[in-house]
Amino acid sequence: MTARTPRKDAARNRAAVLAAADDLFARCESPAAVTMADIAAAAGVGKATLFRGFGDRTGLIRALFEARLEPIRAAVESGPPPLGPAAPPLRRVPALLDAVLCFKLDNRHLALALEDTGGDSPYRTEHYESWHRTLQGLLDRIEGFTGSAYAAHALLAATRADLVEHLVVQQGMGREELRANLADYAATVLASRHSPG
Repeated sequence: MTARTPRKDAARNRAAVLAAADDLFARCESPAAVTMADIAAAAGVGKATLFRGFGDRTGLIRALFEARLEPIRAAVESGPPPLGPAAPPLRRVPALLDAVLCFKLDNRHLALALEDTGGDSPYRTEHYESWHRTLQGLLDRIEGFTGSAYAAHALLAATRADLVEHLVVQQGMGREELRANLADYAATVLASRHSPG
């Protein structure tokens, strides 16, 4: 019984920390303004608990980001069309890009915080590698499509959080305008690199 108590406390603390961080990043004016001390205070735990559980601020942000991504990951891996594996590539590619864009729009400050951590390359994170691998695999299945590895990177670049933030804040673009522009861009890329027959 006593052996299980620390694990229950650790799980409870982890959930409280992630919920507190989620709330703080959602309400902040700038991701850089959210500190480990802020998160610890909001979660009702000591800073040492955060560092034990997540290593550092980057580790905490990455854990929260991955948790928020889980519904998209599940939809891509085993969900119904257009995101799921049964959808044809020409339908699934724009659906995946739209899902990533909507996720970035719904989690702008969290996504910016992750991109701004200054840690590992954003191109070597688990979620990015998974999106790139999925997109490249889909592009490889399109008859006549060439340069799939580069094209997958270029398509994903259109969903970067810093670009999304710029378009929303500086250019005043709304959600549906952004989604329509990304769909048009994806269609252009697919058409220009796809030569059927």
